[in-house]
Amino acid sequence: MYLTKDEERLLESDNDTIRKCMEILVAEGEANEAERLVEVKSAHISGVSYDNIGEAGLEWLESLDAKLKVPATLNPAGMDVERWREMGIDEEFHEKQMRVLRVFERLGVRMTLTCTPYYLLRPEFGDHLAWAESSAIVYANSIIGARTERESGPSAIAAAIIGKIPYYGVHIKENRAPTIFVRLKGDLAAAGYKAGRELRDQIPYFVFDRSVTEEELKLLGAALAATGNTVMFHAENYTPEWKDFEKPAEKIEVDDRLERACEPDLITIGCPHASVRELETILKLMGGRKAKKEFWVFTARDVARKAEKIVQKLEELGVKVFSDTCMVVSPATSKFRCIMVNSGKALYYLPNKRDVDVAFGDLRKCVETAVS
Repeated sequence: MYLTKDEERLLESDNDTIRKCMEILVAEGEANEAERLVEVKSAHISGVSYDNIGEAGLEWLESLDAKLKVPATLNPAGMDVERWREMGIDEEFHEKQMRVLRVFERLGVRMTLTCTPYYLLRPEFGDHLAWAESSAIVYANSIIGARTERESGPSAIAAAIIGKIPYYGVHIKENRAPTIFVRLKGDLAAAGYKAGRELRDQIPYFVFDRSVTEEELKLLGAALAATGNTVMFHAENYTPEWKDFEKPAEKIEVDDRLERACEPDLITIGCPHASVRELETILKLMGGRKAKKEFWVFTARDVARKAEKIVQKLEELGVKVFSDTCMVVSPATSKFRCIMVNSGKALYYLPNKRDVDVAFGDLRKCVETAVS
């Protein structure tokens, strides 16, 4: 991989952190046969929950000593930093998690604690990014038309400090071409869950049997990335680049039938984090009725502030609107037996991460289950 003289100097820096970051980027670039590095507009860092990174990850983070070259946002932590006791988080976990967050704060990372950074700092079409949250990666590539590969937490940190990322994969226009034509039917989160298993690392070209919302596309991408290895899709009439390539010859059809059910003792929404419009929809579907089961909704703290009145009304109806975390990365959900979700991503990860049974339903069904 070609390095400029300035990049070579960074690789020989006296600053251990800068040198390690360049070593990470060079290793990634060489492994993927990148020709060079490219400047990025922003980074989004995953591996934030102490539950995920553990003591070894915390030790590595605390060894870092540098400032960011480009703006960086942060993925969800393992708890709501203000309401962690209410979630059932213990003192030891709280202390470890706050140590993780203090490292990122010291580095200059924006403390967004969300998997939907595009609601707060939206990239522009064509921007090169270094994002390390699978659902945000698909959203950025497919709905915004920005360019990011599937980064790890360490490579996103390295990119934020150096300001560059290896130029390979979907950073390059011709590598963004769709490889298979897929007709999706029904609920997009459920269909995306099934499609990801079938397509693995292909780039699908989707057509739908109805008009869809951006929130549905968000859930579709999150499910695809969870069950497959997809970094982007093309959706006819929705993706900025959907007309730029020929339609693939190979065609398949995927429906939304899922055989996943149990009697939930917790209903959760917000994987990826809920938008203002989703919060409004939940409130409307509640119709003034109170939740009779434990009902948790996750959203970015900045989004919750924008929708303060909606959040207040939801809380009055017994809905707990948490920020900074989600049902997947927080150990708080491990105490439940069956969790109902409207997210293909949560459907995939919860049984493995939290050892719980999972029921699936669309947003309306989740609300009806919570109030019945």
